[in-house]
Amino acid sequence: MSEVLSRRALNRATLERQLLLARAESSALEAVRHLYGMQAQAPNPPYVGLWTRLAGFTHGDLARLINERQVVRLALMRSTIHLVTADDCLALRPLLGPTLARGLRGGMHGKGLAGVDLDELAVTGRKLVEERPLTFRELGVLLQERWPDSPAAALVAGVRNTLALVQVPPRGIWGVGGQATHTTAEAWLGRPQDERPSAEEAIRRYLAAYGPATVMDVQQWSGMTRLGEIVRGMGLRTFATEDGAELFDLPEAPRPGPETPAPVRYLSEFDNTLLSFAPRTRTRITEEEYRGRIFTINGIIKATVLVDGFVRGMWKVTGKRGEAILEVELFAPVSAGERADLELEGARLLDFVAPEASARDIRFREA
Repeated sequence: MSEVLSRRALNRATLERQLLLARAESSALEAVRHLYGMQAQAPNPPYVGLWTRLAGFTHGDLARLINERQVVRLALMRSTIHLVTADDCLALRPLLGPTLARGLRGGMHGKGLAGVDLDELAVTGRKLVEERPLTFRELGVLLQERWPDSPAAALVAGVRNTLALVQVPPRGIWGVGGQATHTTAEAWLGRPQDERPSAEEAIRRYLAAYGPATVMDVQQWSGMTRLGEIVRGMGLRTFATEDGAELFDLPEAPRPGPETPAPVRYLSEFDNTLLSFAPRTRTRITEEEYRGRIFTINGIIKATVLVDGFVRGMWKVTGKRGEAILEVELFAPVSAGERADLELEGARLLDFVAPEASARDIRFREA
């Protein structure tokens, strides 16, 4: 009979692997590799995500990695933009490629791609973005010269889901605006994608960063399906949740005790800690009653506050020129000590996200 892991035990195990029990002394590159994909639809959340996890992290640490092509931003898990290392880009993209390609025909752009040869579209798209990086608008205009009867958005989606398109700098650099421009990963990194990507390796890496986890958790994170046989054939250690779900884990992975202290943390928008589990086990981080407040109907996942390891509120920074106000909305009351910790960590957050602000304030609102 498998050992049962309580909700708190699952929480502490995941926080440890997400570098949220204590700030790690590792480099930004090591952290990005360990986290195995930081959701990055917006440019700034990965910076905050690394700041809250690493000791001494600066904006320039990640900007340098992007400019030096050691990390890249592209559509991967669940067809959303993720920040990954160059090596992981070239290994993950071919593994997820079939899932991304299948999503085209049945998705919102399926009708617009009727009659379009996707292989020809990929060849044409590759030629265009490798001549020079293009915005999706520019790419759509050029593709319609060949397929004038197809919507530009559908043609661009066809290229995006069949090629590994990375967003090139200055996109992704803190404080730099502008539209995203794209080229292929192969052209940007100067080497091909892996010819034999390993689902088993991806599952091990996921467990190292998020586990213990169910098969459905792995599928929720990756967007892939029918992984049960693969997971069960890997010789992993098994546990059970309090309600009987089967959990898998790496035998050597850390699993701190449920009473291990967890410091307050400010998580960024779209933080993968909230996104990488199926409904049955995502309560290891947040109560289901809070989910509707965090996950908006237009796809935004709000920045959250962890108290004692669990989501207890949301935060945002507002203010006019020269002013930065950290607004913290708490879902439930916190102790005086926890509030003091939130204020101290919040001041550090303002130092990071608004270093040039001459006036700063922290405002709490409790439910």
